[in-house]
Amino acid sequence: MASDESGGHWGDRPSPHARVPLPFTAGFALQLASLVLPGAVLIPTVVFRAAGQPEDVLLWAVFASIAVCGASTLLQALRVGRFGAGYILATGASGASIAVSIAALAAGGPALLAALVICLGLFQIALSARLSLFRSIFTPTVTGTVMMLTPVTVMPIIFEQLQNVPAATPPAAAPLSALITLLVIAGLILKAGRSLRLWAPVIGIVAGSAVAAAYGLYDFDRVARSAWIGLPGPEWPITGADFGLSFWALLPGFLFIAVVCTIQTISCSVAIQRVSWAESRAVDFRAVQGAVAADGVGNLMSGLAGTMPAGSRPNGASMVEITGISTRRIGVGLGAVMIALACFPKALAVILAIPGPVTAAFIGVTMATIFVIGLRIIVQGGIDTRQGLIAGVSFWTGAGFQSGVIFPELVSPIAGGVLNNGMIAGGILAIVMTLFVQLTKPRPQRIDLAFDLTALQTIREFLGAFAARSGWNAAMRDRLGAASEETLLTLLHRDESAGAAESRRLLLVARAEDGGATLEFVASKGEENLQDRIALLDDIGAETKVEQEVSLRLLRHLASSIRHQQYHGTDIVTLRVELPHAEPT
Repeated sequence: MASDESGGHWGDRPSPHARVPLPFTAGFALQLASLVLPGAVLIPTVVFRAAGQPEDVLLWAVFASIAVCGASTLLQALRVGRFGAGYILATGASGASIAVSIAALAAGGPALLAALVICLGLFQIALSARLSLFRSIFTPTVTGTVMMLTPVTVMPIIFEQLQNVPAATPPAAAPLSALITLLVIAGLILKAGRSLRLWAPVIGIVAGSAVAAAYGLYDFDRVARSAWIGLPGPEWPITGADFGLSFWALLPGFLFIAVVCTIQTISCSVAIQRVSWAESRAVDFRAVQGAVAADGVGNLMSGLAGTMPAGSRPNGASMVEITGISTRRIGVGLGAVMIALACFPKALAVILAIPGPVTAAFIGVTMATIFVIGLRIIVQGGIDTRQGLIAGVSFWTGAGFQSGVIFPELVSPIAGGVLNNGMIAGGILAIVMTLFVQLTKPRPQRIDLAFDLTALQTIREFLGAFAARSGWNAAMRDRLGAASEETLLTLLHRDESAGAAESRRLLLVARAEDGGATLEFVASKGEENLQDRIALLDDIGAETKVEQEVSLRLLRHLASSIRHQQYHGTDIVTLRVELPHAEPT
């Protein structure tokens, strides 16, 4: 059995670096493709037909959608430079962009849509480079809530598929095929051994399709009519782009969709990191940046190819949660399979011919897993009364908007009905509530200084004055100074280990809140996550420098919580320091 880079076998525990057999990679990739392809095909079909586009333009848009989604998925898994997450991140057509895409096609045809999607992609790439500036907005509460709202927005469409059968079909056909699919998948996941559990989705789909075929629901004619190899005629729209009034009127809507897609990509990237490792790890925001940048590249390709926007899907995280296999080679296989299927209509037809009730049962299982993953992101990010209120109110508001029960006569005309999407409505509310909390916090104290040992004395003086203004005594002042000293020493040791030689600065932000202090250190890059080192402190080996181990242990004792966010070129360490117990609050 092949080994991963750390020396473990691929079937033991999750690892993005594990090496898996080629047949397993292909099988897993086909399972994921069956989740992603319906959206990549159906969403652009609905959009281009609703806008009254010719059939040849529609066929090209569908082909381009599948190919671009495959290429973007491939980039996410490979992680080329700063583009890509290095995890299994499936890419599909963006349901959030349906309304604005139809509006663009109606106003200026495929040329206008292409120009706006290119702007959307460039905006996402720019946003990824400065993602650390939005860390107070794109919090675990916001990203987890958006993840939890994904099933809320998808399941109404999936439930409709339960009834998507010909009129003359026997009444028992749809419920029986869906029930068999659900029972087989759930039963294997709950009770089967590891090897068989990996194939639970495929076995469930085959079992459900067999029952459906007995009732004549599987579309064998569609498979028979499809060509083995074929490409639609190219329709290049970008040459006729008009940057007139319609372009500028629709541009804000597309940039807003870029923000929505970015939040969803952040949610998917955080989720896949949470489930891809055997041990608990802090989120690597460099991978999150790479995921957003790769999404931007994918949308740039979508615009150049003349199709609608695409974005990351949480299907990869749900399949990893179900199977326990997280190697990014599956992502490479998924991207390759999607590109191949775009060129082989018959293979694509085999998947698209799966009856609606079977697809609904299969996707229902994955959506349930996605909901739980979103909840886990919120809890692992730290939840208190404020964060709980933000998550709860935003989730149920999003569910209400999605169901059309919250003042639909007022909501529907806004931005072309974009707020009818529960994920967008709930995400906006979560961001607004998070911004309100951030803006109403006590005004912070800041100091900018050199990132070296000479800064220690200045930091102590700064924190002494901060403690005095906050009405704290010497014990709290000394605790703040000690925690800051250990943080600085630990970061400096990490730089020494990484061989960093360039000059860098340190920004220290101190804020008094909730009877204690929050300290934020913004410094330059490092390769080792401080939060992970503290979590694994008891397992630190002999190779660790004694003074670094002492700093880590003291820091764990001095701070009640520590969060380390790593971005390209920036490290952000946030400490929560409570008042000493001997001091009355």
